Amino acid sequence: MWDPQKYLSFSDQRDRPAHDLLARVGATGARRVVDLGCGAGNLTSLLTDRWPEAAVEATDLSPEMVAVAQVRGVAARQEDVRDWKPLPDTDVVLCNAVLQWVPEHLELLQSWLPQLPAGAWFAFQVPGNFESPSYVAIRELVAESRWRDRVGEVLRSDAVLSPIGYANALADLGAEVDAWETTYVHALSGADPVLEWVTGTALRPVRAALDDAEWAEFRAELAPRLVAAYPRLPDGTTWFPFRRIFVVAHRR
Repeated sequence: MWDPQKYLSFSDQRDRPAHDLLARVGATGARRVVDLGCGAGNLTSLLTDRWPEAAVEATDLSPEMVAVAQVRGVAARQEDVRDWKPLPDTDVVLCNAVLQWVPEHLELLQSWLPQLPAGAWFAFQVPGNFESPSYVAIRELVAESRWRDRVGEVLRSDAVLSPIGYANALADLGAEVDAWETTYVHALSGADPVLEWVTGTALRPVRAALDDAEWAEFRAELAPRLVAAYPRLPDGTTWFPFRRIFVVAHRR
């Protein structure tokens, strides 16, 4: 279950990659734009502002996120990304921080791209930080005997490919592929900011597996490990490096 409020608490930092991603999309016009995995709809406006004449399609698996998006005025619908099919007039697709949750996403990409019309753009980004200290700390705690049998699987380090891995996999699908990576160094503040960040994303499977008391205990055990990995500076800032992988495919 997604917690939209927790996820959106870092919206400035989480939204920045989507802006950087769309900056590499060269479409001057579009008939249909798709926010695939729209979440709370906070990024759908990037599409509607840039292509105001286009039909807008926004989907997400989470009913909680869809409800928040609809309150924002986004005509979002609930749909599993695995079930999505591009309509014939789909000219731009944004898929922001979604595909890491779908083990078979490479096969989906290889199916979707040939279905897009000539000139269409498919842009996605995924976190590439699954070997970071935060994920190492989570996996180590989950592996301990107290939690091992009660907690769901946390995303593995091989959940996504490298930029060149995606480029190689998509190069023969009739598209020009632009792939790169960026490490953002986020300046976080407050008590246990890295714990609060991962609570909104990486720890979703953990939260879903535990009752309220167990969840509080898990967080209490994880917090000092994250503080040790990401120490707070005297001015209260906690630097949080976050690697992301970007791909833009332009159909010929």
